[in-house]
Amino acid sequence: MTAVGQDTLKTRQTLTVGGASYAYYSLAEAAKHIGDVSRLPFSMKVLLENLLRFEDGGATVSVDDIKAMKAWLDNPKSDREIQYRPARVLMQDFTGVPAVVDLAAMRDGILKLGGEPAKVNPLVPVDLVIDHSVMVDHFASADAFAQNVALEYERNIERYEFLRWGQNAFKNFRVVPPGTGICHQVNVEYLAQVVWSSEDANGQTVAYPDTLVGTDSHTTMVNGLGVLGWGVGGIEAEAAMLGQPVSMLIPEVVGFKLTGRLPEGATATDLVLTVTNMLRKKGVVGKFVEFFGPGVQTLTIADMATIANMAPEYGATCGFFPVCKPTIDYLKFTARDDARIALVEAYAKAQGLWADENTPTPCSRTRWN
Repeated sequence: MTAVGQDTLKTRQTLTVGGASYAYYSLAEAAKHIGDVSRLPFSMKVLLENLLRFEDGGATVSVDDIKAMKAWLDNPKSDREIQYRPARVLMQDFTGVPAVVDLAAMRDGILKLGGEPAKVNPLVPVDLVIDHSVMVDHFASADAFAQNVALEYERNIERYEFLRWGQNAFKNFRVVPPGTGICHQVNVEYLAQVVWSSEDANGQTVAYPDTLVGTDSHTTMVNGLGVLGWGVGGIEAEAAMLGQPVSMLIPEVVGFKLTGRLPEGATATDLVLTVTNMLRKKGVVGKFVEFFGPGVQTLTIADMATIANMAPEYGATCGFFPVCKPTIDYLKFTARDDARIALVEAYAKAQGLWADENTPTPCSRTRWN
């Protein structure tokens, strides 16, 4: 069940896709109260929607916080602190196991106090991908993979039994078994939905951007799919898992305009090293980087994910690509549900989160060129 705020600005609307109805918090409706937000960078629109959805009269998110997002267009170096709540948390086994231990300890503590231990659960969906223990003992044979996975279970059986218990014991907690892939690959290919949805307290399905924090700096790979996310420490991830907002300043956003297309023979590695070199010279530490322009449409999601994955190397918090036709093509290619794919396109277009060749340049400042 998703939590929502009190919606002082009355931005909650209904979106019908393929016969299904979704509630959503409309940026267009918000603009009627705070002014035009269509030229905000796409990543900033995602943050704005988050504030609209969780606005609670100032307990954590106020209308003034929402207005400050619009004011960013006039002053992109804001000192306003906002409370941001990601939709989900991604963990790998190296840092995820201690989090499950902490949850188990909390249940034990609740039991000793005479409470109901089953009430202790993550409040947002958590996916733990077991990917940091892989060793190669067997190779050059048809059954090498199966033999390596069998040894993997044998060496780590106590840890895996504990994680299996956690998946069965806790709500909102899933474990991806070893031998499936690295967490960022699994995230992009399977876990990420681009547009998330869940029921609120009234039983109505609410649609909102897929966002996350992860316990690995390269969580940013998923930015290539139009999903806003970045790496945090284990304590921050646990706080988010338990429903606590991430306290952050409204970020400075640096735009990176892509034009033309990659010449024949150029690889994603060539592209990302060039981009990284340029951004290091620019200086983007602690900032959002957002890619835009006609060149975005010529890239594959693999190219975008490669660039986004390098955000820690060029120093940015994230390297964000908007939702666009390549996003939809990739969701189809990776066999996402047809209803989800339809929702992604309809929601992105309704919210002004869709990019194509006709999309105006976000924020008309020359710093974006």
